[in-house]
Amino acid sequence: MRTHLSCSIPLADDFRVDDVLDFHGRDTLAVAERIDGHCLQKGLMWEGQAASLTIRLEIGHADVELAIDGVTNANQDTLVQIVRRMLGLTQRIEDFESIYRTHPQLGLLIARQPGLRVPLSATPFEALTWAITGQQISIGAAVSLRRKFIQLTGVKDSSGLACYPDADKVANLSETELRQAGFSQTKAQTLIMLSREVAANRLPLETWMTTIPVEEIHKQLLSLRGIGPWTVNYALLRGFGWLDGSLHGDAAVRRKLQLLLGPTEKVTENFTERWLAEFSPWRALVAAHLWAIPSEFLPVVK
Repeated sequence: MRTHLSCSIPLADDFRVDDVLDFHGRDTLAVAERIDGHCLQKGLMWEGQAASLTIRLEIGHADVELAIDGVTNANQDTLVQIVRRMLGLTQRIEDFESIYRTHPQLGLLIARQPGLRVPLSATPFEALTWAITGQQISIGAAVSLRRKFIQLTGVKDSSGLACYPDADKVANLSETELRQAGFSQTKAQTLIMLSREVAANRLPLETWMTTIPVEEIHKQLLSLRGIGPWTVNYALLRGFGWLDGSLHGDAAVRRKLQLLLGPTEKVTENFTERWLAEFSPWRALVAAHLWAIPSEFLPVVK
């Protein structure tokens, strides 16, 4: 027996549909996410059961369906909250754009990519495990490793989509299984340790979603071997929607900042940290604008 929920969520007419589809459609083999036109279908775990989430992005609204392989206490309000977060609709980007639209560098980016929001993972756990997976490797290698990680737990919903595993599933994996899937020893150990802490509710990710106690999140996550500041700040952004993490440790952020400022500036990690500091509490959103800069972007004329 399957449980079905549905809802419709209002969107601005100029909502940036492609940003959402590009983020969730990174794996071209479509093991756990399928993109069909403006429709995203994603396999995930919902209260411990396999499920598929379908989001159809239309002009002015998103039509949402959740099909769970089993009977649960799932309710529409929870579904609405999760999808609004995933689409970045809880982010007050209007305030950011109003403040910085005349800024000599950011104003140019805002004019080129107005309405830019940060799409989120379905859960903070997914964001954290993706951040760990992607440490110190290329995006292509990270996507391939993520695919193997999803397939390792072997959960599929009735539609045939593989489901991104929850903490309980990952906690039951062995280090050997993760190593055979291509993870380094450190990443394998970190994923298992993190998953066991989440499964035991010593890392209360669901509770943190409501209050986002940033200092406590930093403290607890940084205490785990294999998790550093970049991983925490990326997970805070993609998992919780916190827009003030400093992603100066991200190589793509530094590379795109170099494009923005031109060759006369030497964009080091320390320089990037100082440059982003000016834009608190929006540093992570500024990083997202930098990520969106096309490779052929012309620098600002000084």
